[in-house]
Amino acid sequence: MDINLSQCFIAVDDHDKALAFYRDVLGMEVRDDVGFEGMRWVTVGSPDQPDVDIVLEPPLADPNASDADKTAMAELLAKGLLRGVIFTTDDVDTTFERISAAGAEVLQEPVDQPYGVRDCAFRDPAGNMLRFNQPRTR
Repeated sequence: MDINLSQCFIAVDDHDKALAFYRDVLGMEVRDDVGFEGMRWVTVGSPDQPDVDIVLEPPLADPNASDADKTAMAELLAKGLLRGVIFTTDDVDTTFERISAAGAEVLQEPVDQPYGVRDCAFRDPAGNMLRFNQPRTR
């Protein structure tokens, strides 16, 4: 039995800003950008992983959610408390330079971690923490 990741979800408060970051800064390809029931369905993904989509969605994409719940989720997103994503890269230092040069908020410069990776971290335009790691060679 094969089980594979197909989609993951990242909350965003502005699809256009998110697209500019994920497409133009990270180099993701846009796979879908459509409206659905008053919402916008946007998927991006790495050209190297055609079977994995990243869905950029509102903080609470449930049309039946209460206004209070939508407000609470938007506040958590603004604080950077909703989601974190870890990407791998073959060169974390070059990745760091490219993303920081684009003006992304740096959370951590590249550092060798005791658990076997060299990594760095940023916030995307919505406040989500994104880590980029490179396995260290021994």
